[in-house]
Parts: sequence; C-alpha cells; structure tokens
Amino acid sequence: MPPLYIITPTYRRPEQLAELTRLGYTLKHVLNLLWLVIEDANKTNPLVAHTLDRIGVPYEYLVAPMPEQYKLTKRAKPRGVSNRNRGLDYLRANATEGVLYFADDDNTYDVNIFEQMRYTKKVSMWPVGLVTKTGVSSPIIREGKLDGYYDGWIGGRKYPVDMAGFAVSVKFLHERPHAKMPFKPGYEEDGFLRSLAPLQNNEIELLADECREILTWHTQTKKNPAALPFNQTRYGNTNLAFIEKLLVRP
Repeated sequence: MPPLYIITPTYRRPEQLAELTRLGYTLKHVLNLLWLVIEDANKTNPLVAHTLDRIGVPYEYLVAPMPEQYKLTKRAKPRGVSNRNRGLDYLRANATEGVLYFADDDNTYDVNIFEQMRYTKKVSMWPVGLVTKTGVSSPIIREGKLDGYYDGWIGGRKYPVDMAGFAVSVKFLHERPHAKMPFKPGYEEDGFLRSLAPLQNNEIELLADECREILTWHTQTKKNPAALPFNQTRYGNTNLAFIEKLLVRP
C-alpha cells in the first residue's frame, strides 16, 4: 500500500486547534499516512503539538514562516506557500514513493478520496465543491478525456483548479527537482502544476468516478474574534484557569 503524505499549512488563530482536530480525526480513518503539519511561525506551538499527540495520527510538526517581504505587503498575501514548499522539501529529503496531497485544515474531505489518490502515477485531479460563484471547481471530461476546466475564476491560468483538487506522485516530484509553489496569490496551484512540466493532459488521472462525484469541499470556518483577557483574580482557582491555557490567541 503506497504511503500518503498529507501537507497541511496552518497558522495561529482562534479556530486553529478546532480545525486541526476536525481534519485529524478524518485522517485517522486513513491507513499508511504521514501528516505534515507546517505552521507559519518561527517556532512550534505546544498547544498544536498537544492536539496532534492527542489525535494520534502519525505526524511531523514543522515551521515555515512567510518571508518578511510578503508579510509587509498591503496586497493579498500568499498564505500557505512557504508551508507547502517546506513540505515538498521534506518529501525530497525523506520519501521515495507514495503520493502527496495539500489538505488545508478548513476543508471537508470524504475519506474515499484518500484511497483513490493513493495510487496516483503522476498527477490526479477531481472536483472540489463550494468554490467560487459556480459552486464547484472541476476538470471538464468529454468522451472520457480531459477537455478543460470549470471554475468561477479562470484568470489566465493553465490549471484553474483548487488546492484540494489534485494529488501528485512523490516519484514524479523527484523527477522534477525544481518544482515548487510560487508566492503569487491566486496562482499558487497553477504555478505549482506548471512547474511539474512536462505534463500532458492524457497523463492526468481523473478520480471521483471520472469527476462525476464531489468528495472534497472548500468549506470555510467562520472567523472568531480573539478571546477576551482572563480574569485571574475572579477565576484563578477554578477549572477556567486550565481552559484558558488552551485558547489560541493571535
């Protein structure tokens, strides 16, 4: 059974532990998997490590801070790019076979997609629900062949797909040592897939019943404000003193 390498970028926010918990217990149903949780930070967070230990999925917890020039920009920031590229570096150094998949922590996954992607020879693709105004981002299949892409925003992209809609063979990645994701908001997926060239349409495997099913969704958790300061004087001798330590603050 080929191993799966699930690369999950994460960052510090109130919802962080909840989203990692939800994704982690989905991954717990998948065999022969290594979860690469990579945080946009300069050092690891004990709360995240504790959460990953409790879930019990085999994992590596790494950090990959966003480069300073992108943090300071007033434009859209390329979130998750440094994390994902760090995951690619890890695989180049530590893996020789299997399949990699970028699984954001705020998405929803049917476990069947993991078993389908496991046998990807080069690149596989499938539909992703809840994406843009079209409601779905998907390869277009005509007479059994890839014939373009359906997405609410094409934007001049060769591969207008969602991050949750493709997987790549580790061996195929090794054959393209310079493949990486660009720090270009909106074009991360396209840039990464372009960097895997040469890649022909007939080499892309079409999963989810030849792209007739939706097995991943680009769900987004409601943003929550940071928790109010804890009143140590009033609640310091109660259970709340323990719970307060579990709250992730920006």
